[in-house]
Amino acid sequence: MLRRWQLQYRLTSAFPSHTTAVTGQQLRLTPRLTRLLKSEEAVYGLILVSGMIVVSGSLVGTSVNALVTTAVTVLVFYLAHVYAGTLGRLAMTDGKAGLGESLLASARHSLGLLVASVPPLLVLLSGTTDVIDDTLAIWLALIVNTVMLGALGWIAVAAWSTHWTSRLLGGLITAAFGGILIVLKAVIHH
Repeated sequence: MLRRWQLQYRLTSAFPSHTTAVTGQQLRLTPRLTRLLKSEEAVYGLILVSGMIVVSGSLVGTSVNALVTTAVTVLVFYLAHVYAGTLGRLAMTDGKAGLGESLLASARHSLGLLVASVPPLLVLLSGTTDVIDDTLAIWLALIVNTVMLGALGWIAVAAWSTHWTSRLLGGLITAAFGGILIVLKAVIHH
């Protein structure tokens, strides 16, 4: 009897266009970037960025305020994740992993939170330099976040499912977190 991985390998070899998942290589991403973007930290980071844009952009309404508040908050959350991860690794190994090793492992593990926040922060930066209007920059950053969430959901599900319906559902559910925050922004703004 064939094992599941043997059957999947044979199916993938026989029908590559129908059974392979979207890979980072197909998207022209490095393996490290693909791994970071498929992490829960990347999804969490985008949701955090959306929430911060909603709150900071609604209070003052400038992209400068949204950019600074969001960037600082993302950095603080990243450092908090690294700190908590370091403590957790040290506790799980009774200190045998060592401080340096635990710190480095935790920093690498949490890096997706920082990496995923770059595109929306660049959109906000374009609003601060008057390339686009402040209000447009804030809304566009929220839309970019939501699209990225949908893409990350699709890619993450594609790593374990070949069915487009599963991928679509994963993308829609993940994007819904950003969509909810866009609705919140609309309600707060008006």
